[in-house]
Amino acid sequence: MSTSEPVQIGTQPLTRDANAAPERAVRERYSKAATQLQPELCCPVNYDPAYLQAIPAEVLQRDYGCGDPSRYLRAGEAVLDLGSGGGKICFIAAQIVGEGGSVLGVDMNDEMLALARTSVPQVAEKIGYVNVAFHKAKIQDLALDRDAVDAHLRANPLRSESDLQAFEAYCDSLRDEQPLVPDASVDVVVSNCVLNLVDPRDKQTMFAELFRVLKPGGRAVISDIVSNQTVPLALHRDAKLWSGCISGAYEETAFLDAFSAAGFRNLEIAELQLEPWQVVEEIEFRSMTVIAYKPASEEDATAEQDNDQQEIIYRGPFAAVMDDAGQEFIRGQRASISPQQSAQLAGSPLQQCFIRMHPSDSQAAGHEPTGPQTTAGNCGPGCC
Repeated sequence: MSTSEPVQIGTQPLTRDANAAPERAVRERYSKAATQLQPELCCPVNYDPAYLQAIPAEVLQRDYGCGDPSRYLRAGEAVLDLGSGGGKICFIAAQIVGEGGSVLGVDMNDEMLALARTSVPQVAEKIGYVNVAFHKAKIQDLALDRDAVDAHLRANPLRSESDLQAFEAYCDSLRDEQPLVPDASVDVVVSNCVLNLVDPRDKQTMFAELFRVLKPGGRAVISDIVSNQTVPLALHRDAKLWSGCISGAYEETAFLDAFSAAGFRNLEIAELQLEPWQVVEEIEFRSMTVIAYKPASEEDATAEQDNDQQEIIYRGPFAAVMDDAGQEFIRGQRASISPQQSAQLAGSPLQQCFIRMHPSDSQAAGHEPTGPQTTAGNCGPGCC
């Protein structure tokens, strides 16, 4: 399919029940996609071929992504993949983070989970270790281990409303006492073309969960489909478009706003597809990869920063920039920031755009620049 070729709206309107729960359409379509290749679900993505050699062919053939968040991972990190499908991103991540790191993939589709789980020993044999696992869970409810729920229901089938009450109590206790993904437990959350598939009523909760499980200073690296206009309600009612990553797409700015509303800072558009992947009713849909950081805790401020306020200088090349909190930094001028701001800066790509002044320099008479004692990195052309 040409990247800019208009597509026809699907002819399978959602029933009232399906419209209330679009995940049903998603589950049915991706169950089929686990066994029968559906190229229309894919965006063209170039992955590092060195990592693909260890992954079974059937996993590579059943990949339905729109980006490669794995390229932003580092050795030793604990990674969570939301909507891991057949496991391709997880198996790439397993090689990048290495034996000292870990990868957890979560998905709600039994067929996709089966494909991923059966591939674990094959990948392990080729890379020499096992650091990846797959669990059943909703990405808007990461505390609930639905493998455990399935086992519980097999042993305790629901036959009455009182059984339902007991089951709901069991789920609540499982979330509280044995959360699948505990608070502040992962370094990086990745996802590849999945967030748009979540019911609109659950998306705010989904972003809150994403924020909850990250360690302070951790980051989300999310590839997803976005649109250049708000998707109208009429398209939401089409089952084929919903499960095809169209109807649930965020408008570009709204996608970024959703991260900010959840508490993320220092957002960066790492990649944006130039040509639209699909065009439906003159609305353009394309892939975007966003990197967003959870603020670091105040305790993470570096030990040498013993004053309440630190001083930094914005390097340029722009005349001035403004952070997510509204503070303006003017090129070449000193600016005071708190230890918490300093810790957040240290965990973001913006650290390369600033010179961090030594505390003794800040006390110099008249604040005349005496030269930086420490810098936060070398800023490449146009990176700031």
